[in-house]
Amino acid sequence: MSRFARILALSLTATSLAWSQDASSSASATLTLEDAIVRALQKNFSLQIETYDTATAEAQLDLASSNFDPSFSVNAQKNLNQQASPGSILDGTNIVGPRTDRDTLRVTANKQIATGARLQVGSNLRRSKTNSRNALINPAYNSDAFLSISQPLLKGFGSEATKAALNRARIGLERAGHDYRSAVLDVIRNVEVSYYNLASAREQLKVRVFSRDLAQKLLEENEAKRESGVATDLDVLQAQFGVANADRDILLAEQTVQNREDQLIALIDHFGFAEGVAEVDLGTPNTAPVAFDYSYKLARENRPDYASSQLLLEQLRITERVAKGNKKPQLDIGASVGLNNIQASGSDAVSELWNGDGYSWGLELALTVPWGLRDEKARHAQALASLGREETRLLQLEQRILVDVRSAIRTVDTNIEALRITRLSTELSEQQFELEKARFDAGLSTFRRVQEAQEDLDTAQVREVQAEVALAVAHAELARLEGSSLERFSDDLIEPSLD
Repeated sequence: MSRFARILALSLTATSLAWSQDASSSASATLTLEDAIVRALQKNFSLQIETYDTATAEAQLDLASSNFDPSFSVNAQKNLNQQASPGSILDGTNIVGPRTDRDTLRVTANKQIATGARLQVGSNLRRSKTNSRNALINPAYNSDAFLSISQPLLKGFGSEATKAALNRARIGLERAGHDYRSAVLDVIRNVEVSYYNLASAREQLKVRVFSRDLAQKLLEENEAKRESGVATDLDVLQAQFGVANADRDILLAEQTVQNREDQLIALIDHFGFAEGVAEVDLGTPNTAPVAFDYSYKLARENRPDYASSQLLLEQLRITERVAKGNKKPQLDIGASVGLNNIQASGSDAVSELWNGDGYSWGLELALTVPWGLRDEKARHAQALASLGREETRLLQLEQRILVDVRSAIRTVDTNIEALRITRLSTELSEQQFELEKARFDAGLSTFRRVQEAQEDLDTAQVREVQAEVALAVAHAELARLEGSSLERFSDDLIEPSLD
């Protein structure tokens, strides 16, 4: 199966899975991360554009292959030549000049051979009629068949030079497959980040709503205490201020949720903004340790841009070898053989061609040497420079992979520890709030301190959610660098043959 066919199969697989996932999602009213990724594989604009690029690469391969397809031609000609009369009516010598009437039918076939040779076979059938009385056969039918071949011996010799464009196109199609795989990895990472950000925004909105409910409850308690003479007007005013701040925080949190929904929809759907996004699940944070050696090995083996760069080097090496060979002079050798026959009828001329004694053959040797070979030397120098540049870029990419993986590993480790600390901070903030609330109820603390404890709890809860999202995003980025995002999900989502 061709690479483009595999990509089309991938798209159809993603489409069918998306339909089934949409049905289950509507039933459960929950959009899982896997659902979002399948929808992105079906509808993401970046992947659709990359598919067209892959189709272009496959067409380029067909175009390069067509150079080795045989070509056929049929040519029909009619020529009439009436020469001027050597006399005139005035001098009494009205003589008709020589007249020749000729019809020609030519059929040829050409084929490019891998060695660089050009092979041609063909046949001609000619009918000649003249007004000459000396013609032995009039009209005369002449038929011939020929075979000719022209082979370069220096410049352009060999399959590497002849198939250079074809080999580059094959590598180009393979590179297009890696570019598509890279786009898939980017989309998966982007969907994960947007999904986690939306989940985080909604969790923070829940925290803000909870905080507002708590502030409203404290306001009601203070109003009741003021009625009984336990609380002052200042306590009630501070509680009202807390409710107003909580309402403002909810408004801002709702705006963030809507923005996060639009960002996710832009990745997984075309224009489904009016439908919104179903419930999302942040899931359980992955606190498993990561290892640099393992992740770096995966990145070297699976990263598509690294594989694409290696293939680009192969293309440039082909170009360099061809350019080096083109510095040689043009020396071509040609040979041709043929049979010919002349008869009084066209059918006899064709049927008797192989039985007659007419034949022809020829040899040709042609040498062409451009003065100084400046053009060829300059092109070879360009090819060497391009090759050296990409070799350096590959080394730079290897360094970047090393640095990126090291940074991603540190980010994961740091966020695992940060999540542990923020969870502890949330637990302590809850205890502090409960203790401060109990002290206030007992008349041992001020309402202002209760508000501060509540704000500290809100901040701790938000930071815990942010820490969970940061850890999830760090894992998503590490998986993209490793090229393992494809394998993290079901094998039904993406074909491993995209490699």
